[in-house]
Amino acid sequence: QVQLVESGGGSVQAGGSLRLSCAVFGYRYDPLCMGWFRQASGKEREGVATIDHNGSTAYADSVKGRFTISQDGAKNTLYLQMNTLKPEDTAMYYCAASFSGSSWCVPSAAPRRFGYWGQGTQVIVSS
Repeated sequence: QVQLVESGGGSVQAGGSLRLSCAVFGYRYDPLCMGWFRQASGKEREGVATIDHNGSTAYADSVKGRFTISQDGAKNTLYLQMNTLKPEDTAMYYCAASFSGSSWCVPSAAPRRFGYWGQGTQVIVSS
């Protein structure tokens, strides 16, 4: 059974940094696409960043130049380095994985394309 476990959330002042981690357990084959999503209170879940099995990355316009998605060499941990955080980055952050495709692996992809999700980690950015 595939499991994703996020960590690294917390509270930070605007301009600060946080690094989120997502450990992936129980898989037999490397995920074809992994991503970070976020959901602010009262808003829909939105894609933040994605990385496919070739290492190609993509970012939402709102985080380009500030956030970096990466994986460790074994591809069993996903990271999201978040710099120059803004209050509008406040949200619950989720990692997600797909083992069934990657041609659509961009932040605008529908969340339903990802079959596996973590439980989320809260990020709060104060002004």
